[in-house]
Amino acid sequence: MDYELIYELNNFENEAKIVGPNNIFLNYMETFFNTEILIKQGSIYVLEDFENAKDVAIFIEALENLFNQGLELNEADFLSLLNNMDFNHSQDIVDLYLKKQVIYSSPTGKTVFPRTLNQKLYLKSMEDYDIVFGLGPAGTGKTYLAVLYALNRLKSNKAKKIILVRPIVEAGEKLGFLPGDFKEKIDPYLIPIYDGLYDALGKETVDRMIERGTIEVAPLAYMRGRTLENAIIILDEAQNTTLSQMKMFLTRLGFHSKMIITGDVTQIDLPNRNNSGLIEAVTLLKDINEIKIIQFERFDVMRHPLVYKIIEKYEESGK
Repeated sequence: MDYELIYELNNFENEAKIVGPNNIFLNYMETFFNTEILIKQGSIYVLEDFENAKDVAIFIEALENLFNQGLELNEADFLSLLNNMDFNHSQDIVDLYLKKQVIYSSPTGKTVFPRTLNQKLYLKSMEDYDIVFGLGPAGTGKTYLAVLYALNRLKSNKAKKIILVRPIVEAGEKLGFLPGDFKEKIDPYLIPIYDGLYDALGKETVDRMIERGTIEVAPLAYMRGRTLENAIIILDEAQNTTLSQMKMFLTRLGFHSKMIITGDVTQIDLPNRNNSGLIEAVTLLKDINEIKIIQFERFDVMRHPLVYKIIEKYEESGK
């Protein structure tokens, strides 16, 4: 087989970093570009007449730019670069990775910032698009970052209201038979959303904002018939919406509003997983340029390291 030289590294020490531990980065690149890539003494080769040789060279140049800045890439960041690279504007993704971005500063001085490239892309997408889907396993920050982004919009007067929504998938008793008033019945379903709010603002502040109507936390069914304007609307656990519920929700979008839809398609609690509105929506809407879909990976998990290993084993088993 004949090979063609497409790129020469400026710094020979970058070769090992580009190949990655146990050749993992090289294997990812070969799978992504569907070609054999040979790296030898700082020179990069691909098979002669490979039509996407230029894209391989662009990507490796972007990698070298990052490594020359003294940065290290983990698997999550490498895959994010590979899957999200715009080969016509490769410097954009490099600049985004290098950008130091604080998403939220609490009154107590706690700062929150994106930890992975996918999280940075997610936040940038929320700024650039009116509808954003954040998909992936638990612990990747999908809901938490969306809540903090919404609080920032509220703080800077770019939104008048935050609406936090979840589908209620009942297991066992019907809501009507559970003790307590309506709020007490649905609150257990909304705990993950409350956790993000309480962490950022404190319980007392959140409770006051809910009382004033600045923050609304509600089950999905309560969106029917409404037009949601001047608001940030977050739909959490969207994998448990039905087909009709998702269509109903998406068509509530009003002027000067943004929708952020989060979910994990491996955690569907509906009786028939084929009825998931999230799966249908992503399939139907993926080609609309004004809608952005961010796919988080297990490498983006920000919980205990064991969580990453657990997810990996379940993925391997296909369950």
